[in-house]
Amino acid sequence: MKKVITIVIYLVITCVSTVNAQKIICKIKGSDTCLPLVQKESEEYLVKNPNSTIMVTGGGSGVGFAAIIDGTTDIAMASRSMEMDEKLKMNELGKAYKEVVFAKDVLTVIVNPSNKVNQLTREQLKGIFTGEIKNWKDVGGDDLDIVIYSRESSSGTYVFFRNHVLNKKNYSTKALLLPATGSIVQSVSQTKGAIGYIGFAYIEKSIKPIKVSFNKGKTYIEPSIENAKNNTYPILRPLYFYYLKSSENKVSPFINFTLSKEGQAIVSEVGYIPL
Repeated sequence: MKKVITIVIYLVITCVSTVNAQKIICKIKGSDTCLPLVQKESEEYLVKNPNSTIMVTGGGSGVGFAAIIDGTTDIAMASRSMEMDEKLKMNELGKAYKEVVFAKDVLTVIVNPSNKVNQLTREQLKGIFTGEIKNWKDVGGDDLDIVIYSRESSSGTYVFFRNHVLNKKNYSTKALLLPATGSIVQSVSQTKGAIGYIGFAYIEKSIKPIKVSFNKGKTYIEPSIENAKNNTYPILRPLYFYYLKSSENKVSPFINFTLSKEGQAIVSEVGYIPL
């Protein structure tokens, strides 16, 4: 998988609207998890539609939702669903919206390659990320302090991991919050006692993904495309597009492309799970 470490990628490409054959400008903003995939989808869309403009930026799912609420993006890309306060804000502003799932992602726990720990239970992950477990020796590793790296609270990955792995418990106050997935990859690769979590597309040789168990250690499942497709990997999440109904004619050509056979083939190519 191609290394992705840029905090924010800004992609400007030109494509043509298949709806009205007029030049359009479409802004897409949000999840860093979605960023490599949406970037590639946009590039391929350009090949077929060379006259419009799509601008793609990251920053986190929360940033994308804030942008669609304040009208500064056409599509919010997200690695979590919209939360109640965000929905209420949209309703208050009279902004009717649509939600589209366009792919799935294998949320992956990573450690430094020097760490001899290869697998963890959900209970151990919860203990580590909430700060109850502070040393790797307590989970079968060396006598070494655990260094927790996490995304910031505006990240959909931060929210999803807290809700589905930590059972909605708060992260440790000592967790180091970073602004982008690429920053977590870099930090874990350089810190011997580090642990973090990333989207599967960001995996590279400088970090080590670990197996996880959600049945109290009876079985440990490796994060992989195959294990996601056969539904054995337990930390699988949908990826979303959100857009206003009033913008549907503008955004639907690109969204329909991502959902097409060709678009879903790109999903597999980049390292995500097609629908």
